[in-house]
Amino acid sequence: METIDIARLKSGEVNLGTSIMAVQFKDGVVVGADSRTTTGSYIANRVTDKLTHVHDRIYCCRSGSAADTQAIADIVHYYLQLHTQTSGAPPSVHTAATMFQKLCYDNKDALSAGIIVAGWDKDVGPSVYNIPLGGGLFRQPWAIGGSGSTYVYGYCDATYKEGWNRDETVEFVKNTLALAMSRDGSSGGVIRMCVITEDKVERLFVPGDQLPKFWQGKEVFGTDNKDADLAAAVAMAVDA
Repeated sequence: METIDIARLKSGEVNLGTSIMAVQFKDGVVVGADSRTTTGSYIANRVTDKLTHVHDRIYCCRSGSAADTQAIADIVHYYLQLHTQTSGAPPSVHTAATMFQKLCYDNKDALSAGIIVAGWDKDVGPSVYNIPLGGGLFRQPWAIGGSGSTYVYGYCDATYKEGWNRDETVEFVKNTLALAMSRDGSSGGVIRMCVITEDKVERLFVPGDQLPKFWQGKEVFGTDNKDADLAAAVAMAVDA
């Protein structure tokens, strides 16, 4: 019988089997994630917060090993606070993303971490950076990651449009994550989102029973076919 190879995880490691996302719009960015944390096939936490604050207007979305990504986020948070104290100004999103990228790249053989960094700064405005496994650094208008992302790349490519406002971007993130969660067994729970603008950081929450609904399929050999087969059998019996 085919089983989950728990030994592939570090001893006792908890994995963020995940759907994470960040999308840029004119006035800010929207970051979002599901809330399921798994250990192999066991759901260790169904209401995880995968959106991590690293500075006032900068957040990261974490996928991969929960321990690795929490440690990296804590280190970056420390250095960004130090940067702010020494320079007298808040860091840019690019500075935060570069810190994440250096840690992930320099330790790529020891870490399991895929991170999206997004936020707002006075020099650039809103920006999104993707740091996949291996420690690359890519700026994109939208980024998705985690095990659930493979199911929704086509949807994102077909749906995303530049020039969206806040509400349209929030709806896009919510629908994308709901689709990923419906297909990916390692994603699920609730949707957490942050809207980051120059003025504030706004937290949004979508409970599991209020997720957007999409086509979920139906049984091919359903009741209609059974009734037709029964009627045919009765007709044959009468003829006999």
